[in-house]
Amino acid sequence: MITFPKLLAIITIALFGIIGTVALFKGDKKSKTPSPLSTPIEVELGNEMGVAVVKKTTLPKPALQAATTTKKDKTSAAKIAAQEPPSSSPPQTPITAEKTVALPNADRVDQLFNKKGPTLPIVETITYKSHVSWQKGRPAWLSDYASHYHTSRHFIARSLNGSPDYFKQDLAEGDRFNVLRLDKNIQFYALIDISRCRLWLYYDDLSTHERVLLKTYQIGLGRVDTAKASGCLTPIGKYTLGNKIAIYKPKAMGKYHGQTVEMITVFGTRWIPFDKEVEACSSPAKGFGIHGVPWIAKGSAEPVEDRSSLGKHQSDGCIRMASEDVEEFFAITITKPTTVELVKDFFDARTPSNITIIK
Repeated sequence: MITFPKLLAIITIALFGIIGTVALFKGDKKSKTPSPLSTPIEVELGNEMGVAVVKKTTLPKPALQAATTTKKDKTSAAKIAAQEPPSSSPPQTPITAEKTVALPNADRVDQLFNKKGPTLPIVETITYKSHVSWQKGRPAWLSDYASHYHTSRHFIARSLNGSPDYFKQDLAEGDRFNVLRLDKNIQFYALIDISRCRLWLYYDDLSTHERVLLKTYQIGLGRVDTAKASGCLTPIGKYTLGNKIAIYKPKAMGKYHGQTVEMITVFGTRWIPFDKEVEACSSPAKGFGIHGVPWIAKGSAEPVEDRSSLGKHQSDGCIRMASEDVEEFFAITITKPTTVELVKDFFDARTPSNITIIK
């Protein structure tokens, strides 16, 4: 006969057996669960961290390269891109000052010599009188007027004659001509552009602080020499002009390089020397000057002016001008302080800050 305590023990043993069997079955089933395809990676999901599973998938090659590019790789790629040839489109041409700013051009010379206007404010028209208060003891001649008004005889002659005739200097009572005004403090300034073979002649009115362009001239300059600062035998810098001037006529002989020559065949009709170095000069002033183009003789004929070197670099370093131009320049400048500034390019010249330029 089974008592109640024995029955309770049997039931308890049976229940534990059933529970153990069920647990063993579940553990075996769990062990057979397949493992993930890849290792989980952490990704940021807003403010929380979660777990994501990435399947093994073959990425397209460009996408794969982008996904695996490191900082070092990006730097290398940037270097390679910088070394790539530029596009085939032509580069933009820089805009130079010459293309955007027109070079000044003027011819006001006649206003220096006109007796019936228009005239420039630096001249005045006077009437000749043989007896004047500033000349004592004898009549005043043209040379006396030239000395008194600090105006060259050639300047007066051109105004008196009404043409570029510089040697006819006969005066009669009542004749009228122009002179440079005594109440004006003026000097002349010549700017020479070596690259363009051009000369700009200005006057500076120091009382009004104005620089007025009188005329632009074509000139000839020194032969090309890349060893020189200017690129040719003509120097660069600022010089004053001297007073040891010369006038040459046909058949006038002189010494040149130790030989007796007809001077007009070397210096043309006028010579104005450089005198002193002022600023940034690449060569001493001695030996340089402004003169006419050489004249050449053809057979037994009289020598004639040779203008073929104008606009070119063919001289030994001096500035050459056509006969009518150098004679005009000579007549205007020789009795006033004159500075010549030579630059490689017109735009290299620096205008004093207190000067207003009238082009």
